[in-house]
Parts: sequence; C-alpha cells; structure tokens
Amino acid sequence: MRKKIHVWHLELLARPLEPPPAEYALERVDIVLPEYARFLYLTVGAPWVWYMRLSWQYRHWRARFEDPRVELWVATLKGAPLGYFELEAQAGGSVEICYFGLVPEFIGQGHGKALLQDAIRKAWELAAGAPGAKRVWLHTCTLDHPNALSNYRARGFEVFREEDVEDNVPDRPIEPWTGAHKPTHPNQA
Repeated sequence: MRKKIHVWHLELLARPLEPPPAEYALERVDIVLPEYARFLYLTVGAPWVWYMRLSWQYRHWRARFEDPRVELWVATLKGAPLGYFELEAQAGGSVEICYFGLVPEFIGQGHGKALLQDAIRKAWELAAGAPGAKRVWLHTCTLDHPNALSNYRARGFEVFREEDVEDNVPDRPIEPWTGAHKPTHPNQA
C-alpha cells in the first residue's frame, strides 16, 4: 500500500561524555551469519514495519556484513538478544547508525537510552579510525517507535533535514512468524 512517511535526518557533531555502564552485555559480532542478521532485523523491526530488507536474498545479507565498513553490535541480557545496532563508516568522516532498536519484549524498560548511548560511543570509535571524524548520523521516520525521535534528541542529535516520501509499505504488521507478538505501533493496533 502506498503510504506517506515523514523522515527526520539527525546528526551529532561532537562526541558526548561516556555513558554509564549498562546492565546488559554488548558485543561486536565479528562473524555475522546472514541468518542471524536477518533474525535481528525481523525481530526488532517487525513492530515498526522495517520492510526495506525483506526482499534481500542470502547473498545480499552476506555481502552487507562482509563489507569492512559495516559493524554489527548486539546487546544481550541473560543470554537473550535485547537489541542491536548496525554501523557504517562513510566518506567524509561520518558514521551512520543504520539500524538501531530493541527486541519487542525489552521495550519500555529503559534499555533504549543505554543502547543508544552505546551505539553513539561505538560509532565515534569507528569514526576515530578514519581521518577527519566529523559526525555520527541516523534517520528515523513516522513508522518508528513513537519515542525514537525524542530519544535521539535527548542524546544530543539535531535534525539537519526533514522530508516526506511515499513508498509501498506492507499494509499489515510484519511478523518473524505468525503469532510472534502483538503489534505495538499505534498505527498497527
């Protein structure tokens, strides 16, 4: 179904203070299995209709994470994946937080703030590996969690561009498998 989506592009131009330690474990995934990356994408993104990679084949997932500019970080709590973020080093000293989010069962427990702070810290570390580190950036849209934009702004991100786009968006909630969870997005209730 064709749907209008409002997109905010945000950037952080200065490295923030170190975040306090979180109660979860955070680890870079050095051997990214395409099945694992797809699991994280579907599980975290299902309530927010992350649809852009649904058509990707195995080779696309493998190529994405074989790219040396891309990092996948996973937070776990008592052995369960709590959330993840994907970083991409880009030209001009930028690092994009391409994907960021929590597994639905962990939303609303305060982990989003801590995980975003960790994503920012790791993004600046990745940027520091390239000459002329200038910014960390990301984008969010009206399909994302209703608190996403305020979380980004509270961590220091500022909007540098807004746009309205129209795209073919699935007309029903995406589920990793039938009955996996109830939609939590207000537009899907």
